[in-house]
Amino acid sequence: MKGGKSKADTRKADSRLAVKKKSKKERKAAKDPNKPKRPPSAFLVFMEDFRKQYKEKHPNNKSVAAVGKAGGDKWKSMSGEEKAPFVEKAEKRKEEYERKMEAYNKKLAGGGDDESDKSKSEVNDEEDEEGSGEEEEEDD
Repeated sequence: MKGGKSKADTRKADSRLAVKKKSKKERKAAKDPNKPKRPPSAFLVFMEDFRKQYKEKHPNNKSVAAVGKAGGDKWKSMSGEEKAPFVEKAEKRKEEYERKMEAYNKKLAGGGDDESDKSKSEVNDEEDEEGSGEEEEEDD
């Protein structure tokens, strides 16, 4: 047994190599529950309405895949004019999301003095109504 490793030697080597690796979940940063959710695409806005209609027409169908496939086929067959209302709704939701993200990022950067969901105009209106008229501050 010259040059061969004994069982004790292999156990030591194994224990040195046994470094616990982090799983994908452990490597990811924790999600902030206060962060706004991303807005749906025009197709997802369409699917919200389509699911309701499909379930009314096919009450016995429990397959999510069947609803998705039927919705995808319908979306592909629609013209741009038919898709326009869904695109508009998606754009409005995207604008709202961007406003919420701006406020969220300002909170993170500045420490978050104002924790309400009111827009700046609503906050400024309240200050104008309640203000004593002594000093007005500008945010510039």
